[in-house]
Amino acid sequence: MLRIHCEGTPYEIGYTHGSKAAESVRGSLKFYASMFQETAKLSWSEVRETALEFLPYIEENCPDFVEEMRGIADGTGNGTTLADIVALNVRTEIAFGLFSDGCTMLAWHTAGASGNKKAFIAQNWDWRAAQSGNLVCLTVKAPGKPVLHTLTEAGLLAKVGFNSNGVGVTLNAIRALGVSRNRLPTHLALRTALESRSVAGFRATLDSLGGCAAACTIGVADRDEAVSLECSAFDIVALRPESLKAGSSSFLAHTNHYVLPHAQGVAEIPYLEDSRPRLARVRELCEGLAWGRQEPTVNGLRVVFGDEKGRPFAINRGGDKEGDVLRNTEGSVTLFNVIMDLVARRAWVKVGRPTEGGDDFELGFE
Repeated sequence: MLRIHCEGTPYEIGYTHGSKAAESVRGSLKFYASMFQETAKLSWSEVRETALEFLPYIEENCPDFVEEMRGIADGTGNGTTLADIVALNVRTEIAFGLFSDGCTMLAWHTAGASGNKKAFIAQNWDWRAAQSGNLVCLTVKAPGKPVLHTLTEAGLLAKVGFNSNGVGVTLNAIRALGVSRNRLPTHLALRTALESRSVAGFRATLDSLGGCAAACTIGVADRDEAVSLECSAFDIVALRPESLKAGSSSFLAHTNHYVLPHAQGVAEIPYLEDSRPRLARVRELCEGLAWGRQEPTVNGLRVVFGDEKGRPFAINRGGDKEGDVLRNTEGSVTLFNVIMDLVARRAWVKVGRPTEGGDDFELGFE
């Protein structure tokens, strides 16, 4: 996975991103042009026109994001425009979430057997294998904001990651009808979380901006608390942690369906049939770890995210028993796993399926 350090003004940050990941940004554009045509019957010119409908809201409420996207476009070159980059960053909203990525996440907090606080948030990010070569790890340092690390698709401002204040964020796709051009697009909401100094600070900012423009679940945690924000274009419902039967751990997990009731008019569309079984399996595995150890560890979380029960539709998603690429209508496989320790402010990244060979590295802050 390409790793890029970006620093300076919003435009400079974007320009560094675009210039150092130019081939991958163009790869993302090619991938989503094909994807939109396949799933929404939209040409790329139609996609760009639709994307620009979100621009007035973003310019008014998040002008730094517009400058960063402009920098990405200029840095990528080869005729790449601001509209292209905006389209990547609102790709969930354009298609009303109808082909969003899958994933399994969990957050786990405990006071620890010795009284030492433990706080983790982790995720397997699942999406089509064709996009695997366009993933990047961005480190972003901007004046007056927390430094952040994010694992994302080239051209997008953020996805999964954590910051120097120990705030971590994950994303789970949800299919529900509705889109608003007067709320914050999903991936810009993730970047907003990564620029926040606490869970409470992010929630306050998100509320002030009207919420999210389309369906998604944003998991956000710091060393003291965790919450999954089940968003639609009409409401936000907060899923709070539950206590495990053993030990003193609080546990929060999410997959790809709404767990809680939502406002009248929020119409969820079935997405991945394995979403509920995966959620039940995460709970089962974490209960087992709690009985045995009573507090979370990196190795324990690796066991959870490497689990292949129900393969290929497992937590560790993809590959049939002969090792072939997953063959299903969504075509998604686990493209990376990340485990974030929010107390130590460190993360462990495994590129590809957790049980297979591939790049792995650590991220952290001084």
